[in-house]
Amino acid sequence: MKAILKHVDELHLSERAAMLALLDRHFHGVCEEVFRADLGEKTHALLLWNDDGELCGFSTLRFCVEFFEGRRDSLLVSGDTIVDPGSWGANILSRAWIEAVLRLHREMGEGDLWWLLLTSGFRTYRLLTGYWLDFLPRFDRASDPERLRRRDHFARALYGDRFDPVRGVVVFPRPQMLRGTLAGIPPGRLRDPHVAFFQTQNPGHPRGDELVCLARLGEDNLTPAGRRVVDHIRREPVLSRDE
Repeated sequence: MKAILKHVDELHLSERAAMLALLDRHFHGVCEEVFRADLGEKTHALLLWNDDGELCGFSTLRFCVEFFEGRRDSLLVSGDTIVDPGSWGANILSRAWIEAVLRLHREMGEGDLWWLLLTSGFRTYRLLTGYWLDFLPRFDRASDPERLRRRDHFARALYGDRFDPVRGVVVFPRPQMLRGTLAGIPPGRLRDPHVAFFQTQNPGHPRGDELVCLARLGEDNLTPAGRRVVDHIRREPVLSRDE
């Protein structure tokens, strides 16, 4: 299995088609026009290929530098993300994603690196909780007012009135909803306080409502699991060169 980071402008038509097909297999409500528009707003795509040369996962992102309350910082905005369940065991996309965003920040960024994440699935939210110590919203601490203002500022700028600051969610007119066994939250997972909190904060997730999360991706904000991933990446990089 290999992971490749590409600028959106460098994606081949066949890669775009494979991304759309993979998304459509796992989500209801996928529309080619909306997919193309969202991809056009992103700067990079992380592609995951299996040993048979088939696309089995991807994540799109926008990397930019933004001004907020007198300071210029780097901002990472996540877009469409999916990994075929048959490839979950490899756990390569999350490691490649961390390597990719740290590289982009090192090569192109300014100031701190902030991650604005929209998620309608508890699995993606749980990845956030697994790698980063401080983020919002979370069940066990109140959101810092400055970080809440930052989240709301970025979300309003990107999503306008589709963002509801009271609920902390974005509601799209044509949402994508997970299919089959990927949809919903298995009852047993609600014993996890992070998952239960996600359900409380985003009760509209089955219909595609997106919870807006914010985290600072500094190395001093890594969990022990996140630190192990970063240390491993430094010893053995995950990203491959495009060939």
